[in-house]
Amino acid sequence: MHQLENAIADAWPPSSWADVTALVAVSGGADSVALLRGVAAVRRPGPGRVVVAHFNHGWRGAASDADEVFVRHLATDLGWQFECGRAAALAGSIELPTSRSEASARRQRYRFLRHTAERVGARYVALAHTADDQIETILHRLLRGTGIAGLAGIPRVRRLSEATSIVRPLLDVRRAVVLDYLATLGQSFSTDTTNESLAYTRNRLRHELLPHLARRYNPRVGEALLRLGRQAEDLKPLIARLLEQATASCVVENSAGVVRIATDGLRPFPPFIVRELFVSCWRSQHWPEGDMTAEHWDQLARLASIDNWPLAGRKLASAEPRWRITLPGAVRATRRGDEIVLEATK
Repeated sequence: MHQLENAIADAWPPSSWADVTALVAVSGGADSVALLRGVAAVRRPGPGRVVVAHFNHGWRGAASDADEVFVRHLATDLGWQFECGRAAALAGSIELPTSRSEASARRQRYRFLRHTAERVGARYVALAHTADDQIETILHRLLRGTGIAGLAGIPRVRRLSEATSIVRPLLDVRRAVVLDYLATLGQSFSTDTTNESLAYTRNRLRHELLPHLARRYNPRVGEALLRLGRQAEDLKPLIARLLEQATASCVVENSAGVVRIATDGLRPFPPFIVRELFVSCWRSQHWPEGDMTAEHWDQLARLASIDNWPLAGRKLASAEPRWRITLPGAVRATRRGDEIVLEATK
């Protein structure tokens, strides 16, 4: 058995999905094709089925359509159901089909996967993120000033919906192993030319920054970033417990467009948990995170700091001045006495 197949079997034991429906997302690129072939190799007999899902963004015209045909043929050769989505056909999408931002593409793709999983009754959605993707993600978050939880990178398993979980069986596999596996099988794959474009942040990290760091500073920079990610992952259960305690103690209200936090309850918690509390509340409201920097989260933590707040412990009348911060996404944070209010302003 090839190293890649062993990695899949270890990370996502075939016995756990032999009796259920599993959706495998396949773009046609090397990573996802290797995942599909690896899943086929390790699959055990059972009443479950595998469905192949492909999303056509349509960014590259005929080349995008050719990728769709290629993946459809792969699914047919394996005898598996094929499901395809197109950006222009997403019902209720608030984004234009021509939008080419990395964030909008990701939202469209995950929306398609969630809807398809619900329709075919999939218990799992398998994605082909590799260790190289993990390295790029951790570096990207590090540069943006992420917190400790963010340094853990891409999660191995996460909930997509109430009935479906995302799994990433290749997260410990380097891209060189993927290419070796495909060469061993004699399996072709598609090459997405947009992956070479330096207009996209992830491509600049992959093609410029990481090679520069490896040449000039540390030839094993990838392994160093993965080690940092694993250490952050080890801390996640502790952070989750403290965050749960802080939420129970301090979040007075979390309703549509409004979060109220009692700062008195924050006293026992270290500053990084206070920041994580704000991140958690922000996400619960589905407010945009893309423009929120480390400095913004620090501003909120300082606003919540009792020691630095001159009016702590004194109830203010409604007419008295308030301290406010205007944040990205048209969100306003206001402190009055021992309470902070986060609210959407439009």
